[in-house]
Formats: sequence, structure tokens, C-alpha cells
Amino acid sequence: MLFLGCPVWACPAWVGPFFTSDAKPRDFLKQYSTVFNTVEGNSTFYALPSRDTVRRWANETADGFRFCLKFPRAISHDKQLLGAESETAAFLELLSILHDANRLGPSFLQLGPTFDRRQFEPLARYIENLPRELPFAVEVRHRDYFDNGPIERALDELLRRLHIDRVLFDSRALFSAPPTTESEIEAQRRKPRPPLRRTVTGRHPLLRFIGRDNLDLVQPWIDDWTPIIAEWLQAGLSPFVFTHTPNDFFAAEFAQRFHHRLTELVPTLPPLPKMPAELQSQKRPKQRQLF
Repeated sequence: MLFLGCPVWACPAWVGPFFTSDAKPRDFLKQYSTVFNTVEGNSTFYALPSRDTVRRWANETADGFRFCLKFPRAISHDKQLLGAESETAAFLELLSILHDANRLGPSFLQLGPTFDRRQFEPLARYIENLPRELPFAVEVRHRDYFDNGPIERALDELLRRLHIDRVLFDSRALFSAPPTTESEIEAQRRKPRPPLRRTVTGRHPLLRFIGRDNLDLVQPWIDDWTPIIAEWLQAGLSPFVFTHTPNDFFAAEFAQRFHHRLTELVPTLPPLPKMPAELQSQKRPKQRQLF
């Protein structure tokens, strides 16, 4: 099964083009989940929502929807996995709500750019203590973990043993040309440029695919990734693909283009449901003509 979505669900600029014209912020998640079946939860990196909020997320989404929440920065960046027992327990409590509601995808532990080979053992101890019944993924950014040598092999072997997925981060399209928009300038300043990996260590390969605001320029990389995703699907894996654009407005269209290309390679892939805005326009009564 393919899980395809965006890094956000609450994009006000989608009102009209994607959401219905009368959509309010309280409607965004429900309408988003009628089209896509997963979303990144990057907000949990900065602060945890309440238990009631997470229950509401579960209740507002369609059956089979999956949230992929990011570990809080207090765990990954501030404490760097050491002495973060209370923060981890609070995060796992929220994940269990989604798990019980059948709404939980791989929660990803994004490690900072300074988290190097010297911290491999704390990483191993930390993820070995995570509950095995919940799905997880790990995103590394330091070049030590891209050495094509002993450290990278140790990381991949650890993840395979624990059935944890390695996050695959592809920003090639973003950096393929100078920026043309303000959002691309900011994205090229902030986004990392790790070496490309297609490593599979679990059952749910997780791709964070960074594009551009001009989606026509991203097509070569869509054509590069879709055969890989098709192979994973044919092998019985359930990949998660998140389409990022510097301006979030284009992320949903990016996902739709990716899906369209993938269906050409996997004809049995179910079509994406129509956008709420499109369904709304179809329901509007046609104006009667006088002549």
C-alpha cells in the first residue's frame, strides 16, 4: 500500500483550489484526509499537543489515515537522546492514542547535523528501548552516517534488526538551480543536502522529497523515484512519500503529479480521490440559460 501526503494539512492558501471555498481551519484536516492518507506532523518537534487534540485528529480523519509525527526537539536536539525519559514517555503516550485508533504511521526521530559517529551508541540504546509495537523511522544528517563504511553499515544493521525505517531525504531538485522565489531562497538556506540514499531497513520506506515551486522543474526527479517506489510496492512494502515544496501551496499538486506518474508504472494503484474543491464545484447547480 502506498501512503502519500504533504508536510502540512493546514495550508490556508488551499481554500478554494484544494479545500472547499467555505472551509474553515477546523475543516482542513478532515478535508485533507479525504484525498491523502498520511501527513507529516512537524509541529510536534516544537511542542506536544494535548491528548484531547490528538484524539480529535484521530476522529476527524478517514479510516486508514496515518500520522507520522516528528520526535520533539527536546529529545533529539536539546538532550540528544540522553536523560530524555520524561519527554519520551509524554510523546509515546500521544502515539499510543493514534496507535489504538489505527491512525499511526512511522514516527521519525530526526537527528541534528552535529549528531556524529561518537553518539552512535546513545542512539542505539535509545531506539532499542522504544516499544516494538509502534512504528518508527530515523533520519540522520551528519556525514558520518553517509560514509559507505563501518558507521553507515552499523546504522543500517541496527535499524534492520529493530525493524525501524531509515528516512530517505532527497533535496536534489531544490538545489538543482538558483532560487526563483523568496520561499526557495529560504528553503535553500535551511534545507540540508545529504548524499542520496535509497536504503530499505524496514517495511515502510519513508521518503521526504523536496521539490521546487515550479513543479515542471521537478519532473526529472519524479521520474527517478517512481520506478523505485513501484519496485517497493511490487515487493510488498508500504512506502510513505511526503512531497515538500518551498511554498507549501504547491505541495498538494506535487503529490498529485507524483501519484499520476506512479500509476503509469503501477496501473493497479487506486486513483487519488477528487479534491474537496472539485467535488464542491460539481455540486453547484448550473445556471439556466435564457436562450
